[in-house]
Amino acid sequence: MFAVYASHANIDDPLKALTIGERPDPIIPEGWVRVKITHASLNRHDIFTLRGITGQPQPLAFPLILGNDGAGTLDDGTQVVIYPVMGTDDWHGDETLDPGWHIFSELEQGTMADYVAVPRRNAIPLPAGLSVLDASLLGTAWLTAYRALFTKARLCPGQTLLVQGASGGMSTALIKMGLAAGIDVWVTTRNDNGAALAESLGVKRVFRSNEDLPRRVDAVIDNVGVASITHSLRSVRRGGVLVINGVTTGHLAEVDLLRIIVEQIDVRGTIMGTHDEMKAMMNYIVTNEIKPVIGQIVPMTDARDAFAEMIDGRTHGKTVFTR
Repeated sequence: MFAVYASHANIDDPLKALTIGERPDPIIPEGWVRVKITHASLNRHDIFTLRGITGQPQPLAFPLILGNDGAGTLDDGTQVVIYPVMGTDDWHGDETLDPGWHIFSELEQGTMADYVAVPRRNAIPLPAGLSVLDASLLGTAWLTAYRALFTKARLCPGQTLLVQGASGGMSTALIKMGLAAGIDVWVTTRNDNGAALAESLGVKRVFRSNEDLPRRVDAVIDNVGVASITHSLRSVRRGGVLVINGVTTGHLAEVDLLRIIVEQIDVRGTIMGTHDEMKAMMNYIVTNEIKPVIGQIVPMTDARDAFAEMIDGRTHGKTVFTR
């Protein structure tokens, strides 16, 4: 079958590890189903995979089909959206706390292919009112954003949130869902393009990266990492919340622990989301008539240029591949 995959790891030049070609059809274990992929979206995780970087205890096994998110049809024609988190068979509770948790394109082959094998519970029927295009990009960036916003930051209408970054898939998800909840969303950005995008989405306060704010905010959600962590700690109010859900500029940061102690800042890490949060997030999107920001829709056969844009930091909104 056709697939977009990492043939090996290349830490310095990840694009050289990207291969577009043929891979074997998936074997479908008992209790799993086959999904014919019609749409799959690009995530920063795919770039980490090409570099050979993983949060799993064992190294990645190549060749490895890329893609964490996707939507398509079962063999019986049912349209489904893929919940990306898998784990231990007998685990109960929050799937992200399962010591054996993983997502597609780690221990299992990914979604950027004609077909993917998924556990039956991970193939969620497409909700009414949600297009297969929009559903295909929700499983990673949007799910992580939903959990960061509502489960971790626990913001209420009228409170103020600072989002570090304005134009990526995670940031646009936070902006859209936050504004729909009545939260006063502020953002930082490196350039005029990011500022223009944020303002077009309804953001009233846009700041340059690391710029001092006029006042401190109730919560900061930081998807950037090393380059923004000091600014995030400086920007959150006494007793406020800092949620860290990404490290696009690196993960080994020097932080002022005394500030965290004295200001009683609640620092929370988060990643992905639960099966229930995935369903709640889709219902939230449908109920509030939220349209995800899609930067480009690209045939999967032309994926290379889109990967290059993400590596170079030139993406705006989500990139969706079609088959």
